[in-house]
Amino acid sequence: MSENLPTIAQMECFIIYGRVGNFARAAREANITQSAFSAQIKRLECTLGVQLIERSRRGSHLTEEGERFLPRIREWMEGLREIVEDIRPAAEEGAVELNVGILRSLGDIHMNRHIAHFQRLNRQLRFNVYDMPTYQIHQAMTEGRLDVVSTYFVEQSLPDGAGKDEYDVVSFGRDHMVYYGPLMDMGKKPLTVEQILSEPLVLYPTTYYMNQIYVRYFRDAALKPQVSARLSSPYAIIHYCQENKAGALLPDRLLTALGCHRGLHELEIPLEAECYLIYRRNHPKIRLIQAYVDQVLASFPGKHIRHNRPSK
Repeated sequence: MSENLPTIAQMECFIIYGRVGNFARAAREANITQSAFSAQIKRLECTLGVQLIERSRRGSHLTEEGERFLPRIREWMEGLREIVEDIRPAAEEGAVELNVGILRSLGDIHMNRHIAHFQRLNRQLRFNVYDMPTYQIHQAMTEGRLDVVSTYFVEQSLPDGAGKDEYDVVSFGRDHMVYYGPLMDMGKKPLTVEQILSEPLVLYPTTYYMNQIYVRYFRDAALKPQVSARLSSPYAIIHYCQENKAGALLPDRLLTALGCHRGLHELEIPLEAECYLIYRRNHPKIRLIQAYVDQVLASFPGKHIRHNRPSK
């Protein structure tokens, strides 16, 4: 998945160009040939999908997108250097660990991308990733076993006795649910609640908070779910639907990342779930946690909201 992200070398070349404003001088400062420097910039532009530098016979200059991107990437690179410097002394004593908890129903498919990014910076950095139901996240947070958490359910995940200003809660995206049933004949139009409930449905165990989202969604329907199975992970649900005539409501982000393009149906009444990151503000690893949070935010386009824990 790392091919979707710029490399450190590409971003450093862009920062150098932003400082000197000339390809030949920038290439000399980067200690590479001008053609190699130009190739780095071109790959960066291809990765981002925007033109950062306008080129002509009379010279070159930053585009409007380049002007906006430059200060953000400068700040990000400075923060990255600080993190690397913080980690290096500790790395001499052993591996630095970041313990990440991910709500099981949210899915951890993008973690490989984030891990690869950080391990390119420091191979002594070790990620421990735990996919958990909400009650286990809450227990692990209370016991101090997790450094940062991804979840749909903020209040239920926070540790016992958490102060109002003790934890940062960052909204990093909104999962759009779709109906997944590759063996089901559901037509081509968006599905009504009644259509979904008329067919076998795969749900999570009754103790999972994710079921509350489904209960609210089906609340006003005359029919009740025809539960074909209750499974504890989205990956098990996906596999079940691939082997049995049944459907499930799952995030399209997760299905697309797994290459599940057949059997996806939009819902007539949209169903969405807000995704949050939670971490303690005064955590000893706060710089590392913040870098991880920034990396997650960078991989989810759109508006991100940082705030204290939301009111109940």
